[in-house]
Amino acid sequence: MAFRTFNDSSGHEWQAFDVVPRTSERRSSERRSVGAAADQDAERREADRRLTVGGTSLLSANLRSGWLVFERGAERRRLSPIPENWQHCTDGELETYLQSAQPVVQKNERRG
Repeated sequence: MAFRTFNDSSGHEWQAFDVVPRTSERRSSERRSVGAAADQDAERREADRRLTVGGTSLLSANLRSGWLVFERGAERRRLSPIPENWQHCTDGELETYLQSAQPVVQKNERRG
């Protein structure tokens, strides 16, 4: 995760950082051994007993490859896809990305 701090044209300080969600499952391959010990537990091993919490990803298609977060105090904005040059662009260019970013509604604000 890259991180930058910059000032917008109004003099407000912002933090910018990228978020790239993990796509790999915790256990992606079968680690059980084959042999006499495996035969003895064959019935138990026929069904996959792993628990999956949350099911499939709830991320929309445009967020699956990641997003850029802009944060100032309680204000947070999100831009997707992540601009390729954001880590090395000027503060002015970063502010342009900030203006294109969508406000993020916090969970506690939704219930209000």
